[in-house]
Amino acid sequence: MEHVLSPATLAELRRPRPYPAVSVLTPTHRREPYNAQDQVRLRNVVAEAKRQLEADPAVSRDRRTEVARHLDRALSEIDLAHTEDGLVIFAAPGEHQVWSLARSVPERVVLSDTFLTRNLVSAQTAGRPFWVLSLAADRVTLWNGGVDRVTEARVGGFPLTRRVENFDPERQQRIGDLPSAFREERTRQFLRETDTALSSVLRDHPRRLYVTGEPAALSLLDEVGSAAKGAVHVPHGGLAHGTPEGVWQAMRPVIEAAALRNTDAVSRALETARGRREFAAGVDELWQSARVGRVRLLAVEENYRVTVRDAGDHLILAESGDLDSREDIVDEIVEQCLETGADVRFVPDGALGEADGIAGVLRY
Repeated sequence: MEHVLSPATLAELRRPRPYPAVSVLTPTHRREPYNAQDQVRLRNVVAEAKRQLEADPAVSRDRRTEVARHLDRALSEIDLAHTEDGLVIFAAPGEHQVWSLARSVPERVVLSDTFLTRNLVSAQTAGRPFWVLSLAADRVTLWNGGVDRVTEARVGGFPLTRRVENFDPERQQRIGDLPSAFREERTRQFLRETDTALSSVLRDHPRRLYVTGEPAALSLLDEVGSAAKGAVHVPHGGLAHGTPEGVWQAMRPVIEAAALRNTDAVSRALETARGRREFAAGVDELWQSARVGRVRLLAVEENYRVTVRDAGDHLILAESGDLDSREDIVDEIVEQCLETGADVRFVPDGALGEADGIAGVLRY
């Protein structure tokens, strides 16, 4: 299953496909007893996708058979023991993908000439992804971080390792010649290679970067390279050989402090916007502003969801399952704002007060 959405991957997913490009979405659950029905629900929504393929006169028999085969392959690749809060299956002639999302999605099937990407974009943004680069003299590990965990990232050649020659530290201590591993030229070269690899990863997957290690390692990486110049330094050794849980526990206070600063900054920006009459709130007003590119900053509470129906010039509240209802309108607004260059921030539930879950700063 896929987890990391890069700009290049998103552009590829949005590329027009031969009809039909099928998008299948379903909510999932991480824990018992809520995940007990996930298997049945997933099979039912895939069956619904096949039913729609069968009923669509624009889909030839051969193409229907091929896309159905890719749906079955995607289904066989899903391990529900490791799912998060939502699953998205993409299937088209000659291809299929499965995405696991740390944000719930509405259950739906869409047949079009492109894949439905807005839920992926919203989940990626809500997850506030970041990188953690952990330095040691013999190993550099890259960790993929989100709101409540990190996992080891095996991209761009990471983890990087090298063999460190053994020496007699007790003898060198006796004669006063215990060198720092981070003063050796071989270590300098190792971190130059790290900088090159990191540059490639950040180019393809730009996001906030934290660097952990002994102070000497942090200083040396900045000295020999440039990729981590804007990174947040966390002087904590031993994480290059650590476990995901160990890295998360070391990073958690840093991430929580950054999230608090983010919420405070959003609150100040919204308050200033009120005074300048650049403030907008509510899903209807922000949907209209997003469509014309007026939103400069969008703030969304983490679990805010609302089902609406398009009444032409405005949105009205609806019940899930109503005819023409739109259960992922928040994700649609998020994607539209990102497309027009807005800064999108997710904040804790209740942080927006009377703004009813979603608010923004307008450009004009």
